[in-house]
Amino acid sequence: MRSVQQAQQCKSNTSSSRRACVQVQASASPQQGSGLAPELKASIDQLVAENTILVFMKGNRQAPQCGFSNSVCQILTAVGATYTTVNILEDARMRTGMKEYSQWPTFPQVYVDGEFYGGADILMQSYQNGDLVELLEKLRLS
Repeated sequence: MRSVQQAQQCKSNTSSSRRACVQVQASASPQQGSGLAPELKASIDQLVAENTILVFMKGNRQAPQCGFSNSVCQILTAVGATYTTVNILEDARMRTGMKEYSQWPTFPQVYVDGEFYGGADILMQSYQNGDLVELLEKLRLS
């Protein structure tokens, strides 16, 4: 599992090096979701694969249940992103399973193009520095 120090270091990196940081940490940690029940892992894998932008959050886009989840929805809406939300408060197994699956301890958790992107702080930073818009433009062109 990532240490708090590693997570803090990733927050301060630029988008391209942030992605490298996440990849390096992922390779150093156990296989994503390896300790999850097989049916839960398969369900999460399917959700991540089927949605270009997926947000595991408290509440949903119409009614976020925390400020961080609300911020993520506002950012994604502001950039015109099409995204899906999963309310982790409706299923305790999903809520605890997602922490293991992503190796990230907090919510919301944002997945872009099948990969874990980060939480609200990372999304906010990439929105502010323009990296999020650049990434979404690349996804629209591919």
